[in-house]
Amino acid sequence: MPVFEALVTVGGIDGDRQRDPRFHGGPERAVVLFSLDVIRALQREGHPIDIGTTGENLTVSGIDWAAISPGVELEIGGARLVITKYASPCEKICRSFLDDDFTRISQKLHAGWSRLCARVVTEGIVRAGDRVELIEANSNPQSLVANR
Repeated sequence: MPVFEALVTVGGIDGDRQRDPRFHGGPERAVVLFSLDVIRALQREGHPIDIGTTGENLTVSGIDWAAISPGVELEIGGARLVITKYASPCEKICRSFLDDDFTRISQKLHAGWSRLCARVVTEGIVRAGDRVELIEANSNPQSLVANR
C-alpha cells in the first residue's frame, strides 16, 4: 500500500512485515528498492506489474537503474542506504508478470531489471517526492525522486 512517508530503520520500513524472515528482511535486506522506469517498461511489455506488487519498499525514478549495484550508496530524504545485493525474484510475485514469468526481473537472466536490497546506514524519514542522491566513488551525485 503506498504511503506518503515512512520511517526507514536498520530493521527496515517501520510497520512493514515479511512473511518469511529466512528469505526477506534482516540487516542486509532491510529495504528493497525498485525503479518506476523499469516498472513502466515492463508494463509496456504487457506485464500486469505495478508499484509495490513485487514487494519493494521504495520506488524511485529518473536514474539509470542498471548503474545501481551492490556497494552504491543512496541518500533518500533523511535516510542513507547502501545497496547490498540484487533481490532474487520468487514465485510469490508471479502474478505481476505475463505467463507468471517472475524471472523477468532476475539479475542473472535480465541484468539491470532486478530489484535491489539495501542496508540502512542512517535511519530517517522518507517522503514521496524526496530527492535521492546517488553516491558512487569517484563520480558526481545524481538526483532522483522517490515515488514511494
